[in-house]
Amino acid sequence: MKIFADRYKLMGSDFELMVVQPDKAKADELLNMALLEIKRIENLLSEFLPGSETSRINNSDWEQPIHVEREFFELLERSLNISRLTKGCFDITVGPLKKLYKFFNDEFLLPSNQQINDALQSVGYKFITLDRKNYEVQFKKAGLRISFSAIGKGYASDCVKRMWMKEGVKSGVINASGDLNAFGRKPDGKQWNVGVADPDDPGKMLLYVSVDNASVATSGDYEQYFMHKNIRYSHNIDPRSGLPVTGIKSVSVFSPSAELSDALATAVYVMGSVTGIDFVNQLPGTHCIIIDDLNNFYFSKHLIYEEAVM
Repeated sequence: MKIFADRYKLMGSDFELMVVQPDKAKADELLNMALLEIKRIENLLSEFLPGSETSRINNSDWEQPIHVEREFFELLERSLNISRLTKGCFDITVGPLKKLYKFFNDEFLLPSNQQINDALQSVGYKFITLDRKNYEVQFKKAGLRISFSAIGKGYASDCVKRMWMKEGVKSGVINASGDLNAFGRKPDGKQWNVGVADPDDPGKMLLYVSVDNASVATSGDYEQYFMHKNIRYSHNIDPRSGLPVTGIKSVSVFSPSAELSDALATAVYVMGSVTGIDFVNQLPGTHCIIIDDLNNFYFSKHLIYEEAVM
């Protein structure tokens, strides 16, 4: 058995796909199938492609129910369930708030309270209603928009994994910009290892966690943060207050599903270290590592890890 790999730029992320196979021709076929699957999901979910279901809903009359594909409906339904579970710390309608902050500029300026309050009027997962019988979606407030940026690549990763397993693949890894979905074992029989990076030096690993049929997603401010009056502001926005999150540098969530890990990494980041760890400890098969702005580590219970050798 050998590891065959390829890289693609899709869904705004760098995907690295690794499949364990004895035959290169079959591996190439599997890698191409994965590429096509991720492209299909991007065409379904992207808010930037005019033909996607997301764009169609965002650009429709908010007072009218919109019929959508079943796959899209069910992902939206799960997203809203996670919003309820996290009490709004994860919210796919947060887009209007993100537009207030220019994290790529040389100077960081907090928007006014009025600007934040105005944007908050167009945010809220509770203003989305679903009709499962007819697969219809309706917004209950003008200006509402949805984005799957905090869950979409996890969903795509799970779809590739399921597709490969149906094709008889026993082992592989889907890596979406550092968020890993791994199953099976390496050719040498060892488990796949996931590194937790130093938030101040992403090329340096601090910890390693062995995973077996599990995924990990990391939400961090490695590149997108600003210091303002000695406070470190993350690019992650709290959908409830409209303010950037402070006090956290990195959150890594481990779970059986890449989709769930992706969404929960964002939610736990917003919750903060104490509340976030307590929340994860109540979820079956889910673990978490948090690094705060003072470089303190917080671990969920029963997580097994190894410190990197410096």
